[in-house]
Amino acid sequence: MGDIDFGKQLGVTETGIPGLVVFDLPVHGDSRGWFKENWQREKMTALGLPDFGPVQNNISFNDAVGTTRGIHAEPWDKWVSVATGRIFGAWVDLREGPTFGAVFTTELDASKAIFVPRGVGNSYQTLEADTAYTYLVNDHWSADASYSFLNLADETSAIAWPIPLSDVEISAKDLAHPRLADVTPIAAKKILVVGAGGQLGRALRDELGDAAHVEWTTRADFDLEDPEIRTARRWRDYEAIINAGAYTAVDHAETGDGRRDAWAANAAGPARLAAIATEFGVTLVHVSSDYVFDGTADRPYREDDAVCPLGVYGQSKAAGDLAVSTAPRHYILRTSWVIGDGKNFVRTMASLAERGIDPKVVDDQRGRLTFASEIARAIVHLLDTNAPYGTYNVSGGGAERTWKDIASDIFAITGAERSRVSGVSTAEYFANAEGPVAPRPSNSVLDLSKLEATGFVVRDAGEQLQEYLTP
Repeated sequence: MGDIDFGKQLGVTETGIPGLVVFDLPVHGDSRGWFKENWQREKMTALGLPDFGPVQNNISFNDAVGTTRGIHAEPWDKWVSVATGRIFGAWVDLREGPTFGAVFTTELDASKAIFVPRGVGNSYQTLEADTAYTYLVNDHWSADASYSFLNLADETSAIAWPIPLSDVEISAKDLAHPRLADVTPIAAKKILVVGAGGQLGRALRDELGDAAHVEWTTRADFDLEDPEIRTARRWRDYEAIINAGAYTAVDHAETGDGRRDAWAANAAGPARLAAIATEFGVTLVHVSSDYVFDGTADRPYREDDAVCPLGVYGQSKAAGDLAVSTAPRHYILRTSWVIGDGKNFVRTMASLAERGIDPKVVDDQRGRLTFASEIARAIVHLLDTNAPYGTYNVSGGGAERTWKDIASDIFAITGAERSRVSGVSTAEYFANAEGPVAPRPSNSVLDLSKLEATGFVVRDAGEQLQEYLTP
């Protein structure tokens, strides 16, 4: 007991391996023994420890000095600490990337613990008899999981073991592990894109390219209405789920069949994804809509404004937002007036201009265009920068416009006269519509300051419109 460093303050020391963090633990002792808080979620996450969600607690007891185990890299995170005795630990980064092969070593006693991220190889050599160390892990062992191993005597790693390996007992299995040059690195966690066939899904593919860790799915191979999706993947292998799919037939949502489809895709499906994200520690990215607001505000809408949807589509999106917000790691991107590839308002107006047709366009709704490429860029930015979780407004920047203003801009860009576009109220535009018409918010302008505070540079919607029409 006398060798333990009593009275430390809870503290953190970074290592040269990303995510591998040493914690000093306060240990309180007297003549009777000692006490420590071995893992305290609230205090430790406040100091930067990932909220890694342990599901199992293991103990390794070693009765002899020099017992040496490892080097093993598992597809889960570990919190390792000493209960009795003292160990020398060696960690080698076996993940794909620029730090592959990086080494960190230190001694651990009861006053020190270390967080070992997925894919970092770990090995321990006991320095005292009757040593026991514990580790919390955030996944259960699985034969289907992907592991990597490294030989304890690897020359490239050149670990300076306190007790020479020639003097200790090592298992035959550990002796047979490969040298670093022959190690298969642990691949990056996967990203699942749901709704990859839609306009946002296609924009995400343009943004992310052919990255091996991104999995693209459509409804044909990943149906959000399938009650078995919880077991459809080994979810601990996923870093994020991007829900790029949605039901967007705003007017048809007011019908019986449409209402069912809207709620299934926009509310029930995201709720299933939120349950998966919560259980397995996955980040859930979900795209929402300005239709969750009633449009009566006299200023741009902020993320914390109360929702008040006018129609079924907006109600289903608001319900989906609420479900997604229950996942500890979530990004909700609220957008407006989305334009992607394929048939859309911009291409329709450009076609009318070219064919000599003079349209009447709604002039009592105001907002900004949001190009699907901009949403994709924002999603990647939030994930790459580990921005604070929560809801973010995403749209093009610049001055607010009405649909008539945008149509006039399109005519001008294509070489037609702006004056050929005339304005009409929403009520007049839909006066002779067949079937139900969903109410539209008159104000769809979104405040973008929260997104900009993360370092994201918002592009002017007018400039993007010019680029879209003149590639």
